[in-house]
Amino acid sequence: MTALLPALTAKVRHAAHRTPCACGSEAVLADRDDATVIRHGNIVAKAHAPGTDSTELAARLKVAAALHGTLLPPLGETATPLHGRLVTLWEAGTPVDRDNPDAAPWEAAGTLLARLHKAPAADLPHPLPDMRGPTKAARAMERMRAAGPHPAADPVERAWATLPAWARAEAPAPHPKLLCHGDLHLGQLVRTPEGQWLLIDVDDLGLGDPAWDLARPAAWYACGLLGPDEWTRFLAAYQGAGGPAVGADPWPALDVPARALTAQTAALAVAKSVAEERPLDEVEQAVIDACDRMAALPPELAPASTK
Repeated sequence: MTALLPALTAKVRHAAHRTPCACGSEAVLADRDDATVIRHGNIVAKAHAPGTDSTELAARLKVAAALHGTLLPPLGETATPLHGRLVTLWEAGTPVDRDNPDAAPWEAAGTLLARLHKAPAADLPHPLPDMRGPTKAARAMERMRAAGPHPAADPVERAWATLPAWARAEAPAPHPKLLCHGDLHLGQLVRTPEGQWLLIDVDDLGLGDPAWDLARPAAWYACGLLGPDEWTRFLAAYQGAGGPAVGADPWPALDVPARALTAQTAALAVAKSVAEERPLDEVEQAVIDACDRMAALPPELAPASTK
């Protein structure tokens, strides 16, 4: 156990006992390089990634506190330092049940995302940094290259080469800057005790092209990892709520971000495969295969759905 864990445990226990608490043992919800999360009673403490910019995090917390009904608000709009990490406190919620995929709240995810994207940037309580979608994809490629040789790296590199420069973080993006979540997936939703679904995790909240928030589920659909029914439910909810990222035909806006997210996911899979000295699993191989299909067509002809 690292020195951070007992200190974070003490902090969340102290926070929980200033409010009504259904006591029990602490639960470590995550302990990764980029986040450590512990729950005690109805309070969650999160230690953010080392090197997190305190000013940017404070801005994101202010926005989360202001967007009631869309983002889970923090318990306080400031982070506190602990063992070299910035720590925030949150009300605990019920996550999506991974063992019951039929109950996944795709409609709630689409509706909340549309509501987030429609929030006027000029009315936000604090200026936000840029959304880091292309930068994160480029970093994933760097991580794969640094990991060492792997036979699956070639199709990932070829797929990456088909993307325009702005999607590889090599040029400014030619899109208006709207409020974006920056890391959307079903693990970023929790249900409150009142039964309301809300978005969580503000670490990547920023201004940018909202299509990147739809890119991960679009990429999963394109790779055959998300069924057409689930994709349709999510997309229809987003469009029905007036989401500005896409039109009636979503793919002109989603094509490049979805291909970039496919390459990003594949690059991380290769890097982990090398680091853990194991073969790619079935899901990882499906993403590599999608990169191979993407690379077979020029960018202007490569549809996001390459099944």
